[in-house]
Amino acid sequence: MPRKKEAAIQPKVGFVSLGCPKALVDSEQILTRLRAEGYDIVPDYEGADLVVVNTCGFIDAAVAESLDAIGEALTENGRVIVTGCLGAKEDVVLAAHPQVLAVTGPHATEQVMQEVHRHLPKPHDPFEDLVPPQGIKLTPRHYAYLKISEGCNHRCTFCIIPSMRGDLVSRPISDVMREAENLVAAGVKELLVVSQDTSAYGVDVKYRTGFWGGKPVKTRLLELAKALGELGIWVRLHYVYPYPSVDDLIPLMAEGKILPYLDVPFQHASPRILRLMKRPASAENVLARVRAWRAVCPELTIRSTFITGFPGETEADFEKLLQFLEEAQLDRVGAFAYSPVEGAAANQLPDPVPEALREERRQRLMELQEDISTQRLERKIGREIEVLIEEVDEEGAIARSQADAPEIDGLVHIPDGEHLEVGEFARVRVTDCDVHDLYAEAIEA
Repeated sequence: MPRKKEAAIQPKVGFVSLGCPKALVDSEQILTRLRAEGYDIVPDYEGADLVVVNTCGFIDAAVAESLDAIGEALTENGRVIVTGCLGAKEDVVLAAHPQVLAVTGPHATEQVMQEVHRHLPKPHDPFEDLVPPQGIKLTPRHYAYLKISEGCNHRCTFCIIPSMRGDLVSRPISDVMREAENLVAAGVKELLVVSQDTSAYGVDVKYRTGFWGGKPVKTRLLELAKALGELGIWVRLHYVYPYPSVDDLIPLMAEGKILPYLDVPFQHASPRILRLMKRPASAENVLARVRAWRAVCPELTIRSTFITGFPGETEADFEKLLQFLEEAQLDRVGAFAYSPVEGAAANQLPDPVPEALREERRQRLMELQEDISTQRLERKIGREIEVLIEEVDEEGAIARSQADAPEIDGLVHIPDGEHLEVGEFARVRVTDCDVHDLYAEAIEA
């Protein structure tokens, strides 16, 4: 990007957003405040009077990407405010880029706005709302992330999120539902519920009763899912820990109230490794639960993530993980070779696994899972399914099914779907599949 020009009369802010969906929601909240106060948001360095960089700091690769992004913004613009998870490590940011204007941590909208005001005074005190009720969104118009809490009470040894974002703080259920209603009114067709630990929603406030629509509603995931299910759109749950309480959500999926989709980060299957990770549950309990879930809701799609090469992982431990995958028959899986994140307790564990072996195990896991995923997709050939249209051009349409979350899962390719509309639902018949995606033909209404 070229260098910035002289500041215009109306202050202009550039924005770089990195990291996970939770960080994306933080970015949306900051952008909403900026627009409400009369700042212009510009897409390049040249037009910006300063740049805000929302960083990720979860693993070494994310730290490097964030530091590179800060460096690029400094080179191309020169006036940079840093926020986000890497901002919790202010010394790391300042050691690499001492010339930044300010550094704040994650979920710090107020602090970011204070720094923006300090370095680029706001144009006026607005007398009317300059943004729509749903705020500024970085996602397409037809879907949005709905963050229901901040922080996490777990102390997984590979994770440093609690040290950056703190313990669990649940949003009032009335606030969550008000935001959801505003998003639906603005045309959103799918809400993706996110947090660090979605299953724990309300634990910190002892499931305190709130109010929505004039009725008392507990601050608990089950009640939230029921309320969201009344909005008449797709509701997708992410980052769900496998607590027994999750069992109560499955009938809602079977009834079509919320999507039959669970994103559950199991991380491993060896009891010994799970103990070293300080993760809940056991592989045996998880397998029994998965079978019970599918008995209630056969259409259920289960996505999970796993870590290979965790310190102390033996070949026997890894084989237990592969055996678990064979038995669980999960639909979608992501795998990561263990990365020694600075500050993580797992780095002090004995018997670290060599980097090459960590990666080799990751590749072996993914090769096995590709076969499983393909077989599960093949079962859908010949079936009619509902999809949400993502793109349309002269070559047809690209969509997502109820089994596909944006960015991380597969797609549905519809060669004869050039007449379909982006952001609308459609019925299609599945004709083929590959490892990740489905191919389908449109069904005329």
